[in-house]
Amino acid sequence: MKYDLVIIGGGPAGLSAAKAAWDDGCRSICIVERDRELGGILNQCIHNGFGLHYFKEELTGPEYAGRFIEMLKSTGVEVRIDTMVLEIKENKEVHVISAAGGYEVLEAGAVVLAMGCRERTRGAIAIPGTRPAGVFTAGTAQRYLNIEGYMVGKKVVILGSGDIGLIMARRMTLEGAKVLACVEVMPYSGGLTRNIVQCLNDFDIPLYLSHTITDIRGKDRVEQVVVAEVGPDRRPIPGTEMTFDCDTVLLSVGLIPENELSRSAGIAMDPRTNGPVVYENMETSIPGIFACGNVLHVHDLVDFVTAEAARAGKAAAASLSGSTLPAEPVLQIKNGPVVGYTVPQQVHMGADFKVLEVFFRVRAVLDACHIYVRDEEGTQIAKFSRERVAPGEMETIKIPRVLLEKAKGAITVSVEEDQEETKA
Repeated sequence: MKYDLVIIGGGPAGLSAAKAAWDDGCRSICIVERDRELGGILNQCIHNGFGLHYFKEELTGPEYAGRFIEMLKSTGVEVRIDTMVLEIKENKEVHVISAAGGYEVLEAGAVVLAMGCRERTRGAIAIPGTRPAGVFTAGTAQRYLNIEGYMVGKKVVILGSGDIGLIMARRMTLEGAKVLACVEVMPYSGGLTRNIVQCLNDFDIPLYLSHTITDIRGKDRVEQVVVAEVGPDRRPIPGTEMTFDCDTVLLSVGLIPENELSRSAGIAMDPRTNGPVVYENMETSIPGIFACGNVLHVHDLVDFVTAEAARAGKAAAASLSGSTLPAEPVLQIKNGPVVGYTVPQQVHMGADFKVLEVFFRVRAVLDACHIYVRDEEGTQIAKFSRERVAPGEMETIKIPRVLLEKAKGAITVSVEEDQEETKA
């Protein structure tokens, strides 16, 4: 089968990319989704808070996904559900397998990677203790509860303060469980401030910062967990142990972009994001292959995923129409102090754009601070002020093209805390 555009993943990123590409004139599009229906992770996110940026109203996850699914029904976009992608070739051949069609090769003029991300598991963080039932990742528990209809436990301890874990603290409480504690190894939360307030504070669920689980006890089912304070080196401090009697442990300890297909295709990867290296138009190191959403870097809000994926879809459609960007000059974007990564990592200065939007995350919590953009000679290109930045909340800055054109060599994005002026 031949298509102009093949989109891998039918979650919010894939749906948005398909709509944008169709709106820009691409008429041969196929979405490949391994689940039984479109929508991705949104289908199990039955809480509200979605769509405030994009639709200017508050929606649940399924409602948000449903809006895009309805939009695509009026188009000719082909959808293959329950279909697994096995491999992507550099020549943009997509190898898939399904019960309905068996093994097939889809030939594409362009490919959009929108595979999302997966959760880090117990094995990845090596918690000591026995191996009883009752240990789940927060997203797995969310699916069991919200889609499959199974209550995963009655007395719960949550390790990690990522957004999914915080939301599940509230969800489990509303279903009648007792959430005893949320435990975070870092001295700050990994989730959005609004989720700390709405999901923990509003339900009197304690959050233990700079703490971790040091032991899981139980034979057939979890019976106890031991929680201890950790020092600056993240090692448990003897004598600070607390024991919780519980039957369930939920893990919210980070998300990993699903990039096995990207790596096997030979796409250049960024070790900071665990996602592909991309240009300002979301194109990867292989021309004609684009990446967007959580497969590129982990987002806070689905509205940002939608906007980023739309950019990828439009760029894919443009590449199919023969619109190519000049290879040179390319401006590199680097991360400086406090900044963990930047997306995009490079910019076609020959492209037609007026403003460059750069996304990044910081490595520490800072109050009153400034974001600086400097070139290789140390010249300040741009400066932005912030009242507060935190690792749990993605930051974005918009840099006018006229300022980028003044840069000598690569640019570096850094964050510096304001120094209080002292009186003489």
